[in-house]
Amino acid sequence: MLSFLVAASLVASAAAHATFQEIWINGVDYGSTCVRLPLSNSPVTDVTSTDIACNVDPTPSNGVCPVSPGDSITVEMHQQPNDRSCANEAIGGAHYGPMLVYMAKVDDATTAVGSDAGWFKIAEMGMPSNNPDYWGTEVLNDNCGHYTVTIPKDIAPGNYLLKAEVIALHVAGSLGGAQFYTSCYQLQVGGSGTASPSTVMFPGAYAATDPGILINIYQSLTDYTIPGPTPYGTTSPTVAPTAWPTTATWNTALQPSTVPTVMPGSSGSTTAVSGSSSATVTTGPATTVSPTTTSASTVASGTGTPVAQYGQCGGAGWTGSTLCAAGSVCTVVNAYYYQCL
Repeated sequence: MLSFLVAASLVASAAAHATFQEIWINGVDYGSTCVRLPLSNSPVTDVTSTDIACNVDPTPSNGVCPVSPGDSITVEMHQQPNDRSCANEAIGGAHYGPMLVYMAKVDDATTAVGSDAGWFKIAEMGMPSNNPDYWGTEVLNDNCGHYTVTIPKDIAPGNYLLKAEVIALHVAGSLGGAQFYTSCYQLQVGGSGTASPSTVMFPGAYAATDPGILINIYQSLTDYTIPGPTPYGTTSPTVAPTAWPTTATWNTALQPSTVPTVMPGSSGSTTAVSGSSSATVTTGPATTVSPTTTSASTVASGTGTPVAQYGQCGGAGWTGSTLCAAGSVCTVVNAYYYQCL
């Protein structure tokens, strides 16, 4: 039976690869505006390769998504480019394994090299139930490829990379069998936090012989050791002795079929692809799409302690300073986030 299951997983694997392609911020669809899209949906398998950080030569992106500490961030995975259908598994072929999310503070999110950055983990889900064994990737599939995390509330402002990762363990019983599916998103974190969590490097954080990487999952497991460091500011879900609920927590009925390539609130329109067809997504007032682009929609001089360039200076619920340091102006990025640019 074991050999049959392994053989079946090998046959299915070629058609079940996947990539993280989109991002949501506080429930708003930012599509692929700030992701370094992988060139293919094939995995990385060498934990000593620099590709383990942000995938193999991903497509460069000029977009930098604006977020604030405490924001809800949802990464979205699918098997094929621009396919957001919930009718298809996000990652199929019995690609069971954990879901992990890291962040790395960098000088410039658009040019930073992932393998040179220091990473800290902000969320993880390994095997949330052992009765029966149920994996983070199955929860991902239950939710149409969506996994939601929270930006730590105390981290320092600045440019960051966010690394979303699935480790598929269906052939991980032999050395080098684990498959790593990862994408890096480019973020600008606002706020006035000061925390600088301890970090690890990629490559370096994983070893091919780690118990959560070299593992035979075709057995009854009582626990699972998630690779990498302990998450910062949160805890991993404990392994439940009862069946994991398969009901989606993401509203799959509202899943869009197109992929925005212009940030919400930016001027003009863009073509969003859905399968082999396309549709036009019209957006609202002019704003910024990266820290190097100045918007025509600015805010009158504010009050408080001057906020450094690229820091947050306003938005719904903002209670901090609205005054930007000399050389920058408070710019409307969206209703929730104004930035000194």
